[in-house]
Amino acid sequence: MELHDENPFKIRSYQSALTSLERGDQDIMDLSDTELGQINGVGKSIIEAIQCLKSTETFPALDSLLEKTPTGILEILQIKGLGPKKVKTLWEELGITSTHELMEACQSGKVAQIKGFGQKTQDTIIQNLEFKASNAGKWLFADIEEIILSLESTLKDLLPNAQIALVGDFARKMEIISNAEFLVASADLEALKSSLKTLESIDWNLSISGPKTLRGKTQDQDLSLVVHLCSVTDFAWKKLSFTASKMHLVSLVDENESIGEKLSKKDFSTEEEFFSKNGLQFIPTEMREGFGEVELAKENKIPELLQDNDLKGILHNHSTYSDGKHSLRQMAEYCKSLGYEYLGISDHSRTASYAGGLDIEKVWKQQAEIDALNLELAPFKIFKGIESDILGDGSLDYPTEVLASFDFIVASVHSILNMDVTRATDRLIRAIANPYTTILGHPTGRLLLRREGYPIDHRAVIEACAANNVVIEINANPWRLDLDWRWIRYALDQGVKLSINPDAHEMEGYSDMKYGVLVGRKGGLTKEMTLNALNGKEIDAYFAQRKAKIQ
Repeated sequence: MELHDENPFKIRSYQSALTSLERGDQDIMDLSDTELGQINGVGKSIIEAIQCLKSTETFPALDSLLEKTPTGILEILQIKGLGPKKVKTLWEELGITSTHELMEACQSGKVAQIKGFGQKTQDTIIQNLEFKASNAGKWLFADIEEIILSLESTLKDLLPNAQIALVGDFARKMEIISNAEFLVASADLEALKSSLKTLESIDWNLSISGPKTLRGKTQDQDLSLVVHLCSVTDFAWKKLSFTASKMHLVSLVDENESIGEKLSKKDFSTEEEFFSKNGLQFIPTEMREGFGEVELAKENKIPELLQDNDLKGILHNHSTYSDGKHSLRQMAEYCKSLGYEYLGISDHSRTASYAGGLDIEKVWKQQAEIDALNLELAPFKIFKGIESDILGDGSLDYPTEVLASFDFIVASVHSILNMDVTRATDRLIRAIANPYTTILGHPTGRLLLRREGYPIDHRAVIEACAANNVVIEINANPWRLDLDWRWIRYALDQGVKLSINPDAHEMEGYSDMKYGVLVGRKGGLTKEMTLNALNGKEIDAYFAQRKAKIQ
């Protein structure tokens, strides 16, 4: 509608209705017209659109707009930093209707010459187009998990007498997945191939397949699929080989041989036997990345890794006080029903006006409600927190007396993401040095497959957290998974605790905790070094002692 200069009042009515519908607890497809009409901002035209959506999965106003919009324009609208007005200008002035044409126009300098764009905007567009292109055909682990596990089940049903194993990046729980990869062993490989080719849900590409590899794509998701075939006697060593990263395989076990060379001897029948035979502590699958895990295994220093049931509470969550979908009571009661001992509520702070950030009066109101709920829900406890915006100069956005009222503070960056590494790092270090900062939230602000994180000196930031007793968050939202697992071991070596938080904006968001555990395990995270593995009494004492030191 914005792209086609529709009536601004009509645009705002859609935006208002969307906000109300997203905050509702019920599926709009289950609501009657009468129930829909009682929702703020939902008028006759919105109800008519929903009625059409229920029966046809579209509606006339949308169809009309799509008919006069080139398909490529919709793709350009997905590029970070390009709103409808800018896209409209590119379309009208340069005739750009695809990302390919946009890249050519940027590279020739034409975009920078348009009023309102300039060289900096042009460079940003090029960077975002390159980022988008580099991630084509890639998936978030969480988005593809169910599909790959379902495919595994299908293969087991189709091939009941074969040995089947998930291998590749998915087996190691990588945050980004490029393909589904399986190893299948059988005494009759030709019969195996024939059976696999009967799968109607897979488009096999025989031109890029080989004698012992079948390649193709799933029809529904366009997900790349690789099936490795081997004999039953080769299954054990092939599984270890195809599961490990290339860096893990070239890691030296001794002066003469690497993991890969040891595997090629085929003198073992199980994973456990392989590691034991080569004088190595067992290395969990998710750690086989070539990040020093073999050296740790030589010295028997791989720790007992964190598990889901080690977590006793959930910190960094949002309610309807800011931009959450569910009320404080709903968030607390659901958290309690899941078996957790406590909830840390940390709605957005006042600078985040775009997210309904809490002004000071709203802070007092929420804290009063928390006190009342704690009396009712005990021994379950809600801790008073806030996700305080880290301002451009590194300060937090409340006066000291307000900061002092919280049990804990998650300090996060949400704005001015275009700083260079020096300024971005200095900004974080100043926030970390603030005595009221308890947890550094999603340190780089990245959104996987959508935008790169802002550049920071991870070592300097981690060392600052160590010096100031600040916990670093592993944001468990599958789009974030930030702190990156590759920096977890350095944090642990510096004595920095980590906190796995879902950044939940609705009750269902708590289920993301498992993804934080997965990446925590990749980095070697233990129960002892995880803040919210503390039980209710322990974390209450932790917060109290930290605040006492400030005073």
